[in-house]
Amino acid sequence: MKKIVILGSTGSIGQNALSVIREEREKFQVKGLSARSNIDLLEKQIEEFHPETVVITDKEAGERFLSRSLAKKIKVILGKEGLLELVRKPEVDLVIIALVGIVGLLPTLEAICAKKTIALATKEVMVSAGAIVTENARKNNVEILPVDSEHNSIFQALRGHCSSEIKRIILTASGGPLAKIKGDLSDITPSIALKHPVWKMGKKISIDSATLMNKGLEVIEAHHLFGVEPAFIEVVIHREAIIHSLVEFKDGFISAILAFPDMRLPLHYILHYPGRVESSLPKLDFSKIERLNFKKPDFDRFPCLKYAYDALYKEGTMPAVLNRANEVAVDAFLKKKIKFGKIPEIIKRTMDLHQVVKDPTLEDILVADRWAKEKAQRFM
Repeated sequence: MKKIVILGSTGSIGQNALSVIREEREKFQVKGLSARSNIDLLEKQIEEFHPETVVITDKEAGERFLSRSLAKKIKVILGKEGLLELVRKPEVDLVIIALVGIVGLLPTLEAICAKKTIALATKEVMVSAGAIVTENARKNNVEILPVDSEHNSIFQALRGHCSSEIKRIILTASGGPLAKIKGDLSDITPSIALKHPVWKMGKKISIDSATLMNKGLEVIEAHHLFGVEPAFIEVVIHREAIIHSLVEFKDGFISAILAFPDMRLPLHYILHYPGRVESSLPKLDFSKIERLNFKKPDFDRFPCLKYAYDALYKEGTMPAVLNRANEVAVDAFLKKKIKFGKIPEIIKRTMDLHQVVKDPTLEDILVADRWAKEKAQRFM
């Protein structure tokens, strides 16, 4: 049995991972789960999957959980430090990182040092410290398996190939909930921005999809995961979300991975990697697909995508600053403290003030992250 830890089990990715595991209980054993504050859902997951250890990072929610009878039957750790202990469990084979934001960085590095295979769904980890993460993975001979449908598709397309054969990578984007809205977007409300036309996701990533920042973060992540220079990573709008990514090789052939838009599919692939097994998940019916459409993204209308490219070209600590400024702005927008149009403005102003540290250490990254949080909050 493959023994698994899921960081962020109550989020969208975590729930989908458990959905796949539920169908094949004889193949997987859940050794540990973590949640921030959704203790009601966590309790249901504990009752169903019987993990040995759970971590609750919100200490107030954790204290409430400790008063429940179920807490006496398992090991409960409170606080973010517990994530590091959870990923070190010696019997664990696979750690699924499905946390929101840079909070996933230290647990990822800890899991790599413990020589665990990483299933990475938290793109902010690679955005903020991609060079450090990939170097540590290389030194420890650890595989990083991408969960995002786009990077998962590239990963599949590249099996049997090496990075030197790639001419370019093309990331597809559905365009998000605002693609068909005409006119000014500055006063878009959270309720509208959260209505993704294809994917059911968490709030933060849904807003990132609306601004196209999500695709910008994926460009940075692809650079680190696959060793492709920024100039050879492109984005196209593909509303149908059937082709998840494309890889063009130097001889002119293009590999495209097509699948029904369901996050359980890439998770099924990762959970069974390196093999493939039959699944009961939705399949494409080509008789119902009349056409596949593609167009270039509008960088003027969605400047966050441009800022992500800018950060990648500047390298060093700038992607970490981009990431944190975006986290602060999105959180403020969801709390209705700022308007939608202020999100890119706050990101740009924060980036403009930053003095980039080239070849940063982990401490440099964490300092830049804290600096960006402070500056972005001031701009609000």
